[in-house]
Amino acid sequence: MRVELVRAWAGRFEAAVVHVPAGAVVADALAAAGWALDTEFVALAVFGQTAGPQTPLEEGDRIELLRPLQCDPMQARRRRAGARARR
Repeated sequence: MRVELVRAWAGRFEAAVVHVPAGAVVADALAAAGWALDTEFVALAVFGQTAGPQTPLEEGDRIELLRPLQCDPMQARRRRAGARARR
């Protein structure tokens, strides 16, 4: 199966395509790409849906390595809305 892996930082991203056998899980694809979860990338998703290392994969899946949030998204929206209101 062909699977894509993606990880991103501010201003840049890295992608890899790997081939894994049928029945493979996320951990197998990470190992095939030579990538791992660490202090920088702390969570996984498959097409935006929360996943774990044992999540089964299907042909064409995209695995996303996720970084921790820098701030609460709701708080960030409130700050942006407040800044617009003051203009």
